[in-house]
Amino acid sequence: MPSIHAALVEKLGEPPRYRSLAEPHADARTELVDVLAVGVHPVTRAAASGRHYTSTDRLPMVPGVDGVVRRADGSLAFVAARTTGTMAERIVIDPARAIPVPAGADPAVVAATMNPLMSSWVVLRARVPFVAGQSVLVLGATGNAGSMAVKVARHLGAGRIIAAGRNQTRLDALLAEGADDVVALTSDAGATAEALAEAAADVDVVLDYVWGAASEHAMRAILPARTDPARVLDWVEIGSTGGSTIELDGASLRSHALRISGSGFGSVPLAVYGRELPEAAAAIASGALVVQPRVFALADIEQAWAYVDRPGERTVIVP
Repeated sequence: MPSIHAALVEKLGEPPRYRSLAEPHADARTELVDVLAVGVHPVTRAAASGRHYTSTDRLPMVPGVDGVVRRADGSLAFVAARTTGTMAERIVIDPARAIPVPAGADPAVVAATMNPLMSSWVVLRARVPFVAGQSVLVLGATGNAGSMAVKVARHLGAGRIIAAGRNQTRLDALLAEGADDVVALTSDAGATAEALAEAAADVDVVLDYVWGAASEHAMRAILPARTDPARVLDWVEIGSTGGSTIELDGASLRSHALRISGSGFGSVPLAVYGRELPEAAAAIASGALVVQPRVFALADIEQAWAYVDRPGERTVIVP
């Protein structure tokens, strides 16, 4: 029986190991493809550790939630495979859900960029009724996904973009990457609230990668400062680096047109990703939206798992 190499999580909380497995087999509805590049995203690590809401307790498991593959006809595609994993030399995919990637694109760049890009791209294209010219606040803008959200909002025609986060150096850099204004989220709650109220009172969309107490404080600062409380504010929870829950009083919802939603696997139909992501892949391939890959060989998966990405960088595994 033919075999392949793969990364394998054998115990939750431990790094994957480089192992040999039996090659998977495609049936009439699936396709065997060669894996070219797989990003080691925060969601990848969380899922592999059992801490993500999509995690399973089935061990051993092949980690990896997505990747770039070469199909039998030679074309490139971006695929998601949350249940089977992608960190292997070859995997089986559903061809109906393969996102075309332009010929000549760097698979490592696409693998590094698509995951942090897709959260904000899907929100602004399909989750809320965003139109060019509207204003966007990115809460948690100094992480990879948040920084990319600033660029995506600019790429999709936002009229004004405010970036809020804790890393002042990264915030300053975002002024050259698409942000019109920045707000530092500091331990001084009063000063932070005042800065948010001044900069973001009348935004149309909040892309929230933080949640928790920071989001509570941001809502309390922004809502009373809005010029027109009847103007809809779409607040979209995408990540929860600051906590998994918030406390929100009912009066805030009754007195303001605040519309809270979430965006992620489950809340967004898979068909939406299939419809919206080909254009995102083209933007990545053109160089308009890029996260720099830090490439490791699959055989070095343990070293790659321990590596800490720098700002604007994403670890990528190649067979």
